Amino acid sequence: MADAVGQLYPLETEHAVLVWNRVPVLLEYRYDIPVLLDDLVPLLEEVRRPEFSETRVYWGSDTFSAEWQIRRDGALLEIHSRWMAVSGGYEFLLNDRSQLTVEINSFVAEWLKVLRRITYDLEAQTVLFEDDDIVVRVKTLLTSPEWT
Repeated sequence: MADAVGQLYPLETEHAVLVWNRVPVLLEYRYDIPVLLDDLVPLLEEVRRPEFSETRVYWGSDTFSAEWQIRRDGALLEIHSRWMAVSGGYEFLLNDRSQLTVEINSFVAEWLKVLRRITYDLEAQTVLFEDDDIVVRVKTLLTSPEWT
């Protein structure tokens, strides 16, 4: 799925915008999003489980490189971050605002918007996959009654 997403979007495609403590972080659909998919899908699957307590995620794109330590606190996620690289080079600002608390439902809903767009665009182009495991997992997330 990551390869298909990277090839699907032209360079001039709009960006997804992650707002971290009022700091906008641009994510390119052509480069960043495909790299994030392999970690994003399991993360969303994990945080939705009632027994989820904490995890660590390493985002590894050249222009979105960060480490997030995520811990559940009731209906909230507490995220402690360390930013290594972002498009625009303002990691220092993000590291000054490294802690974020967000409702689990809001966190998941915002990421599902990105996955919904990607899924729609892939289906519109009739992309076929040799290994559709991640695609099936994304569709399961998108159709889960607790997140729709």
